Amino acid sequence: MKNKILFMIMILSFISCSEKIVGEWNVHKYQITKPGVENITLTNIGTMTFKSNHKGEKNLDYTVLGMQKKDNVSFTWKLTENYITIDSENSDFAKTWIILENKNSSQIWKSTNGENEVQTLELSK
Repeated sequence: MKNKILFMIMILSFISCSEKIVGEWNVHKYQITKPGVENITLTNIGTMTFKSNHKGEKNLDYTVLGMQKKDNVSFTWKLTENYITIDSENSDFAKTWIILENKNSSQIWKSTNGENEVQTLELSK
């Protein structure tokens, strides 16, 4: 009986974690920070949709340092308690992100590109 209760608690925990991310999210803020360089902050650059089958779609359009970027590529995603991994081709967003805030109506994630550059992503519903 204890094993069944523990198993049910684990399943409910996983479902509640996943349910927060499922749906369409506005990319409210995308910030790039690099030591010694002025921060780049972009707002309202599009949407990311996370489906319950661990697939999703990006509809992003933004300009960074005079370069126009459109990211309308589908992706797959994996979620753990502290991390989310986005897998897609030719995307600045395809990487593992550290989840700093995981709420029903807002998400804050951070990641790095391995070159002393930190990206922060703020999503809102």
